[in-house]
Amino acid sequence: QVQLVESGGGLVQAGGSLRLSCAASGRTFSSYAMGWFRQAPGKEREFVAAISWSGGIKYYADSLKGRFAISRDNAKNTVYLQMNSLKPEDTAVYYCAAGRTSGKLRDYPGGIDYWGQGTQVTVSS
Repeated sequence: QVQLVESGGGLVQAGGSLRLSCAASGRTFSSYAMGWFRQAPGKEREFVAAISWSGGIKYYADSLKGRFAISRDNAKNTVYLQMNSLKPEDTAVYYCAAGRTSGKLRDYPGGIDYWGQGTQVTVSS
């Protein structure tokens, strides 16, 4: 069992940055691929980024490449999402997720073993 708790969301002006964190409980964190997803009001949840258990493989949604960066620290059981040059359209609830492989997370839906509760990110224009 893995429990995921996101933090770091908030209100930011367009062009600003935020770093989201997802703290995981359980000894098996390092064996899971981790990912970030988001859901805007009235829209379906979508893939943002994924990282393999070792951190050696990373995937991003095409529209977010160059602005967002995923990383992890297995010693701290934490995965991060650095978000730069934020735009109003990045406003959403951001969810952390754990799965067996980063490729399966990238190919969402499916491939998710655990979800966090989400953290709100609001970007003002």
